[in-house]
Amino acid sequence: MSQQAILLKIFEFAILVFSLSLHEAAHAWMASRLGDQTARMLGRVTLNPIKHIDPFGTILIPLAMLFLGSYGRFLIGWAKPTPVTTRNFKNVRRDDILTTLAGPGSNVLAAIVALIALILLSKTSMAGALAVHQIVAGAIDPDLMAASPVMFPMAIIFYLGLVLNLFLAVFNLLPLPPLDGSHIFRHMLPYNALRIYDSLGMISLVLMLFIGAPLVNFFVAPALGIVNAILLSI
Repeated sequence: MSQQAILLKIFEFAILVFSLSLHEAAHAWMASRLGDQTARMLGRVTLNPIKHIDPFGTILIPLAMLFLGSYGRFLIGWAKPTPVTTRNFKNVRRDDILTTLAGPGSNVLAAIVALIALILLSKTSMAGALAVHQIVAGAIDPDLMAASPVMFPMAIIFYLGLVLNLFLAVFNLLPLPPLDGSHIFRHMLPYNALRIYDSLGMISLVLMLFIGAPLVNFFVAPALGIVNAILLSI
């Protein structure tokens, strides 16, 4: 494995850890705003990854995907779930949904910020435009990268941040327990169906493994295609 490839994987892992921390911090912040201080008292309203890291989901699984397997663009992981005490909410259904949406919403916001940063890089200098175009096209010229030791790493970081946050947002909105989407979907189910839904357990994990990636790609691919077209047209 080349030094460039190893560096790229390190960037990707670091961005994933940050994105997961942002996701959980957003849950905690929204819960606090809506009256539940459980997560805030545990120090979860922070971007400090130490407060959110799950050794298995944040470290082992992503590193294994990066260095031991072939994962395409679907790198995924998870952090420690943010504790929420719903009885502290004034409107349990509404506030629980808002708290749940805050996590994926933060990832969408991070993707938008990354897109704006890439547009600014393209508009402010020729080196920035070349870096963005080559990274989006997936054909990086090593000589140009060596000649622009600042622009290329910045463009790589922002583009990886955009892609990873889009994947995380959509993946977490799948209506499969224990993903965020299931917290929203369960509020729409009648009591009898809710009992069955909450007891899916391993079935949900199997569904996640076999249909998770195709479903996420189904929704993300068109969005990423539009983003790439925008960046290549600048």
